[in-house]
Amino acid sequence: MSALRTERLLNLLIALLNTRYGLRRSELREKVYRDTTSSEVAFGRMFERDKSDLRQFGFDVETVMDQGWGSDDPATTRYRIGKESNRLPDVNLTSAECTVLILAAQLWEQAALGSAAQNAMRKLQAAGGLAEAELPAGVQPRIRPAGQAFEDLVTAMHAQHPVTFRYLAGSTGREELRTVEPWGLGSRFGQWYLVGLDRGRAAKRFFRLSRFTSAVTVQEKERYSPPPGFNVRKELDSLPELPVQSAIVDVASGKVLGLRKRATGAPIAGIPVEASDGGWDRLSVPFRDAEVLGEELASYGPNVTVVAPPELVTAVRRRLKAAADFAASPAPAIVFPDNPPAKRPRKRTSEDQLQRMLQLVPFLVHNQGLHISEVASSFGVTRKELEDDLRILICSGLPEGYPDDLLDIQWEDDHVYITQDLDLNRPVRFTVDEACALLTGLEALNGLPELAEGSALESVTVKLMAAAGEEGLKAASIAGPEVGPGNSAHLATIRQAITDGLQLRLKYFSAQRDSMSERDVDPLRLYSLDNTWYFEAYCHSARGLRNFRLDRIEALEPNGRRATEAAQPAGGFPVKLFTPNDDDALVIVELAPQGIGLADDYYAERTAPLPNGGLIAEIRFGSTGWLPMFVAQHGGAVRILAPQDLADAAGEWIDAALARYGG
Repeated sequence: MSALRTERLLNLLIALLNTRYGLRRSELREKVYRDTTSSEVAFGRMFERDKSDLRQFGFDVETVMDQGWGSDDPATTRYRIGKESNRLPDVNLTSAECTVLILAAQLWEQAALGSAAQNAMRKLQAAGGLAEAELPAGVQPRIRPAGQAFEDLVTAMHAQHPVTFRYLAGSTGREELRTVEPWGLGSRFGQWYLVGLDRGRAAKRFFRLSRFTSAVTVQEKERYSPPPGFNVRKELDSLPELPVQSAIVDVASGKVLGLRKRATGAPIAGIPVEASDGGWDRLSVPFRDAEVLGEELASYGPNVTVVAPPELVTAVRRRLKAAADFAASPAPAIVFPDNPPAKRPRKRTSEDQLQRMLQLVPFLVHNQGLHISEVASSFGVTRKELEDDLRILICSGLPEGYPDDLLDIQWEDDHVYITQDLDLNRPVRFTVDEACALLTGLEALNGLPELAEGSALESVTVKLMAAAGEEGLKAASIAGPEVGPGNSAHLATIRQAITDGLQLRLKYFSAQRDSMSERDVDPLRLYSLDNTWYFEAYCHSARGLRNFRLDRIEALEPNGRRATEAAQPAGGFPVKLFTPNDDDALVIVELAPQGIGLADDYYAERTAPLPNGGLIAEIRFGSTGWLPMFVAQHGGAVRILAPQDLADAAGEWIDAALARYGG
């Protein structure tokens, strides 16, 4: 879509909005398209594509037929856009409702659907529906990004296109090519799932996104129809939770404190829970999913040996064997492109520009006289990009109209005013993505006690469902994770300390160091990734900013001292779960195709693609002692290339673990 096409679509939109009886195709061809060279068939295809594009932006082009003889003649068919049918209905929100809605929109700030949530909030702001709101002190829930596969699947699902991808089956460990009609995406048991029709098996199937081993390919030339009334949350609720089983594991004395905390005395029939030999303790650990526990136990390497059940032994050994095989395979050359970004931003397109301009006009109508830099900041673009938008807008208007029939915008003094809006003064109704982003976010907030107990969450959801219409019904195709913390008492204590400016004394378990510690901290803010909550604080022991997981806090209470001003949180959400330091180690790893998402999860500073679909990534680590655990946990998805001593340490760790299983 070129800039010329963007301008043409805008002029076509204005023409169809500002005609009472409709315009014939010949009139549009002459006045809007100024097309005198192409054939009627070629022009017809272009016009149909443009109508489809306008539909994607929320404008339904009506077809008006003349009554009587010759009413089915295409030459007499007229087209228009109803001025009310495409507009966002009035949504008046209270301050409490705005608070809830802003939190729901921020859930997606660093995740898929983030731009859709921002667009939806701008539309509400342009319509004058947002009231002044004060966010809860220090609370910033957010949803963990599910990677590029999530965004591709959302696009395919809303356009109703089938997809293909390679998938690693958990039951067999085999990688297979799947062709699926995507019906819905949702989070369950801490994992994102795709629900859809597996065409190869002619049956509904559930696919974990973490098991995708290739990019998602969208079959844009094919269409499908999802089941009527499909609701992905109901589908995921039908997934049975696996029964609790007992695993018998031998653990090196004094090691793996986190696992010991979960151990119980429930044995497996015929296998005693007792010391297996000198220096080892035999524990019984409850679990539901052998694959999930197997990933954790593999990371403990030679410090843990699984005794039973057999499927758990297989799961652990398979990961260790895959890690050893990957480490032994030929290493690629380490070559990074010159100055590449670690994560490339999505390229701005002309579709983005047109959608932005359609939001820009009503925004300016309701915010007259804003400084141009403030307008650009509101839309997340540079001043130059905004001025390019404005230049197209001031050249757009009614076909063959007078100067008064053009959009009239001035910004010579750096303050932007609009005096002629040509009926673009109200926001377009929500798109499916925008409705999904807000409604799914609101649903996810049900797990926060202070929000779920009030009426604002329910009332704002009802108002947005009414405003979204049919697009709101399609939001049932996405279900986000619950964002409520496992320990709401800790969350309440930390929130109160942040509000009162008090220090906290906590007893904390560090999984990386496999140790407990006590420390005094100045709490700064709370945030979450799905239902895993963290709080950012200045640690007086470490003399720096640190992030602590709430589920690893053993004890927590105010110590009676006021918080210092030693540090302040960075603006916006914490970008990383750790604070970079000058003495961090830069480690170069190779990621197999199924593990390329780790580059984003661990904030790779440089990446280079490999011919097999994998990546070379340079990642900063504050502590390297746990890297052998990292490699073993992701069995076959990651290996260390440099420094060599870290690669050797990981190899020795995995070999020692495999030796516990006889090879």
